[in-house]
Amino acid sequence: QVLLVESGGGLVQAGGSLRLSCAASGLTFSNRAVGWFRQAPGKEREFVAAIAWSAAPADYAGSVKGRFTISRNSAQNTVSLQMNTLKPEDTAVYYCAARKYTVISTLPDRWDYWGQGTQVTVSS
Repeated sequence: QVLLVESGGGLVQAGGSLRLSCAASGLTFSNRAVGWFRQAPGKEREFVAAIAWSAAPADYAGSVKGRFTISRNSAQNTVSLQMNTLKPEDTAVYYCAARKYTVISTLPDRWDYWGQGTQVTVSS
């Protein structure tokens, strides 16, 4: 059974930082695409960042490029999202996701495994 568990969400002031982590059981992150999506109230789930494998460049949504960094720790089988210079518009539930394949997709329905989500709230 595949299980993805996110942690690290919370409340932060605008300009602050948070680091999200995702731990997996039942699958290995090192041989597939892994990523983060988010969903704000009343909005569709949207792509945030993804990485195909450790040597490949990551992909980021334009709205977070330069502020967020995705990374993978193969030894611990975790993936993290470092979020800096947070803005109120970054407020959302953040989801960790993994694919059966190594290729990144920005479309949520192309991802096979999902965590339960962690709330990030950025106050102005």
